[in-house]
Amino acid sequence: MEMDRHAHVLSGTSDEAARHYERALDALLFFRAEVADEVQAMVADSPDSAMAHVFAAYLGLLGTEEKDAAAARRSFSTFRAAVDPAGLSPRETMHAAAAESWLGGEMLRAGEILGEISTEFPRDALALAVGHQIDFFTGDAQRLRDRVGGVLTAWDGDDPHFGPLLGMYAFGLEEAGHHGHAEEIGLRAVERHPRDVWGIHAVVHTYEMRGLFGEGIRYLDARTEDWADGNYLSVHNTWHYALYALEAGSIERVLGVYDSTLHNETSQPVAMELLDASALLWRLLLADIDVESRWTVLAQAWAGREDGAYYAFNDVHAVMAYVGAGRLSAAERLVKDREHWLARTDPVVSNHAMTREIGIPVCRALIAYRQRRYARAVELLTPIRHHLNSFGGSHAQRDAIQRTLVEAAIRSGRHDLARTLLSERSNLRPICPYNWRARARLADRLGDTAQAESARTRAEEQAAMGAAALG
Repeated sequence: MEMDRHAHVLSGTSDEAARHYERALDALLFFRAEVADEVQAMVADSPDSAMAHVFAAYLGLLGTEEKDAAAARRSFSTFRAAVDPAGLSPRETMHAAAAESWLGGEMLRAGEILGEISTEFPRDALALAVGHQIDFFTGDAQRLRDRVGGVLTAWDGDDPHFGPLLGMYAFGLEEAGHHGHAEEIGLRAVERHPRDVWGIHAVVHTYEMRGLFGEGIRYLDARTEDWADGNYLSVHNTWHYALYALEAGSIERVLGVYDSTLHNETSQPVAMELLDASALLWRLLLADIDVESRWTVLAQAWAGREDGAYYAFNDVHAVMAYVGAGRLSAAERLVKDREHWLARTDPVVSNHAMTREIGIPVCRALIAYRQRRYARAVELLTPIRHHLNSFGGSHAQRDAIQRTLVEAAIRSGRHDLARTLLSERSNLRPICPYNWRARARLADRLGDTAQAESARTRAEEQAAMGAAALG
């Protein structure tokens, strides 16, 4: 009976297919594109291998692409119809159940099953990696932290995959608010494997959350060769670089990064990259910076995907693009389509609650904001502002929506709310030029010239630190 290197049974799997499995797992942990080829080779070599088909199903889901998930669902259903469940090991049975749950739309249930696998088989790196991404997609910061933290003592520190686990743990720590510890763990992960792009990503997030954007710029610049190409995360880490440049007030650098990497004529219409493009342009829209031509191209890319209701987080970023391009009718159509989908879909599907509770209100708020119905945007966003995590993404990603509420509050004359929001933000993140610029604009509206000048000075001093790092 074939086993992986941690003695987990791989039923129906040849020696060669087992080697493909190990290489695929290594590529998955380091976000390398060859993961797909290795999994396909595993399936071709051992078509009866349960873990080959489970791995293939996970790959069809991890990109949050509706069409890929549908293809994976068909393929996995064919395998399940042909395989004798009695021939699977307990671990493989649990993996098959997790894959089936997610393929059926129950992402949260899949995450729970993968957690059960990690409890019983703590050195199952596939269960940990996939579960970690589900925690990210569902915005569950505590599970993102504890899923990995709960198995670390079961691993040998010399294991070649212990480093990527540290990178995952660092990201969970950061999202759960342990920023200093997250930086320490993330740096340890990258020290072990310089091209651990998820570990680099975790460190970058710790700088973002603490307003240390000058350090973030220097860190990414020093490691450009490790993260900027050859992996699935290069565009996203470039997006973080653009956020740093935006805080530093270098709009020219922001647009240069956008045009060279985030979205251009060579970009593929991949959801995870398009949403980064939308999120960056939306921040510029909030700052009243005109990038209309870029919005037009980006909105067309979203429209060409013809997405159905699959992941509310993606829907929100598609609506950002439509709204930014002035295609309000397209944004309204998407919202109405999702409302009709809710009426005919089983609430057990995880995206049902994500869409109903967060996705649709946020989309409607974005539309209202573009229509300058700022009071309506405030009305829609205020009740859900503490629950935005439940439709996925990171704190850094969701901050575009939080900033929308801040801007809508200022522009609608909800000055008490704006003061409260900005007090929360500036006390949580004292180093953030955006926060201080917003406080200055609020003070201007209130006629407090001295406070406006003080806040604006503080913003410019902080921005200058980042500008110095940009060179």
